[in-house]
Amino acid sequence: MAGSTELSLAELPSDPLLLILSYLDFRDLLSCSLLNRRFNQLCNHDPLWKWPCRRYWLVSEDKKAQKNCSWKATFLEYYNDLGRYMHHYARLKAAWDTLKAYLGEHCPRMISSLKDGVQEEDLNVIEERIGSRLPDDYRCSLRIHNGQKLVVPGLMGSMALSNHYRSEDLLDIDTAAGGYQRRIGLNQCLPITFCIHTGLSQYLSLADTEGRCRNEIFYQCPDQTTHNPAALDMFITGTSFTQWFTSYVNHVVSKDFPIIRDQIFRYEREKDCVATTDDITISVSTSFLPELSSIHPPHYFFTYRIRMEMAKNALPEKACQLDSRYWRITDAKGNVEEVQGPGVVGDYPQLRPGRGYEYTSCTTFSTTSGYMEGTYTFHRMDNKGEVFNVTIPRFHMKCPTFRVSTISTEEGCNDCFLHDDDSTDTDDYEERRRVLNMPHPPARCTRYNT
Repeated sequence: MAGSTELSLAELPSDPLLLILSYLDFRDLLSCSLLNRRFNQLCNHDPLWKWPCRRYWLVSEDKKAQKNCSWKATFLEYYNDLGRYMHHYARLKAAWDTLKAYLGEHCPRMISSLKDGVQEEDLNVIEERIGSRLPDDYRCSLRIHNGQKLVVPGLMGSMALSNHYRSEDLLDIDTAAGGYQRRIGLNQCLPITFCIHTGLSQYLSLADTEGRCRNEIFYQCPDQTTHNPAALDMFITGTSFTQWFTSYVNHVVSKDFPIIRDQIFRYEREKDCVATTDDITISVSTSFLPELSSIHPPHYFFTYRIRMEMAKNALPEKACQLDSRYWRITDAKGNVEEVQGPGVVGDYPQLRPGRGYEYTSCTTFSTTSGYMEGTYTFHRMDNKGEVFNVTIPRFHMKCPTFRVSTISTEEGCNDCFLHDDDSTDTDDYEERRRVLNMPHPPARCTRYNT
């Protein structure tokens, strides 16, 4: 029997070799191209570069056709321009594209506020100006879109109560750099959002300093128990720009954040937070308001939005009107408060088949979390003697992770911030709560009769 001869890799036919090479990343393709002339030719086989173009730069067939060049040339063009962002670009570009597609359908005027991306040299000039290095993922996002114009509503969401309104813009890099902080308490922090109504910003930490971690995104929260203005606690909203931005986009496009009056409202809804009694369904979404909250002393402010709706197929005689509400409010320590009162937000809504009613109210806790549940009492429109209760599902509220200031506070001010230790339903605030008066930002948000 004739002896068998070994076949080296280089002697394999081209087709199986190309199949093997198709599983390699672009770095490995470049390495293989240096082995010999044959591998150099095989690694330049243009279809091999289609997958890296799609993986790293999200280049479609149509986009490649517009460029009128090969897949490899397309890859190299993107690499030469955006190579430092290879590990961020695809995820952030996909998030931006998904968000714009959703906004184009639900609130198109928001898209017109977006600015085109900046160039690499522009970002280098900004870094030199502020004396700090920007995170690569944040730079990458700015290359795609340089924030938005200072308009209302803002891209990063809105929140509204009867006498309090917040709408956050995503800042362009020049405006953000103008607000770069060097003062104690916010040293080396860059504002990346801004609300023109409240002055509220979310900050990006550019260094590991003052108890913060580089790349963290947060809302500042003054320590109300000290006279030291540098004592700033923080509500953390993201561990990196990518995590912060993509998480927000996911909330928007999954419809967790509703579009109301052509703007994004940052209410979050528990999927199971729905209760149906007879033909009436109650659903609840909640939101935490950092600008009206305090860590020292503990005072956490939440708003909730309730929708009540009667089924379309309900009989006409099922039409009813709300008389009163009952709340059972429980904080994280297990303390319970019960509140009862007429109507909601000063109104006595009527429900008919296929019709709904929504309202917004708020509550505070001295603990970082709590929950509410209760009932609405209705009577039938055609028979006022027929009274019945409708269940309000239990809904939870929890403030974001926070970190307290590391700045020493030698003297306290125990009476500079009036607060109670109990939670309450906003509906009875005038009888049950003091006014919440935060010194920063200069806004006054009373808990009104609702």
